[in-house]
Amino acid sequence: MNKIIMAFAGLLLGAGSACAADSGARELFRRMDTNGDRKLEFSEIQGARAQMFDRMDNNHNGLLDAGEVRTAMEQVKSTRDFQTARFAGFQTQAGRMDRNRDGKISRDEFAAFIPDRLRKGDTNGDGGLSISELRALRRQ
Repeated sequence: MNKIIMAFAGLLLGAGSACAADSGARELFRRMDTNGDRKLEFSEIQGARAQMFDRMDNNHNGLLDAGEVRTAMEQVKSTRDFQTARFAGFQTQAGRMDRNRDGKISRDEFAAFIPDRLRKGDTNGDGGLSISELRALRRQ
């Protein structure tokens, strides 16, 4: 399961789309699609992001600090052959997640954040990503 989660980390973090081509992507899609409607609603993505947060929060204090974010990014980069540039935007997004500007990201802040790339991918505006919308994101 951890390998599959890491395969979708780029998508959940909003940093890239190459991970959607991973062989475990279909299985992860099925697990994330908790209501079985063959689309990932933003609420389902937020649930997956909350689980990802729990894996990233190494000291289990309910907050992500800069070190934990760097560690998570390095783990993703080391387990997948992604270009470093795909993760460069994550630092900026981390700043946007930190709504109270305390320099740390809470579980709620992390889970609630839907990256702009995913919002733009929702071309029909229904609050989720269909399989065809995910495929279109992957091609971008």
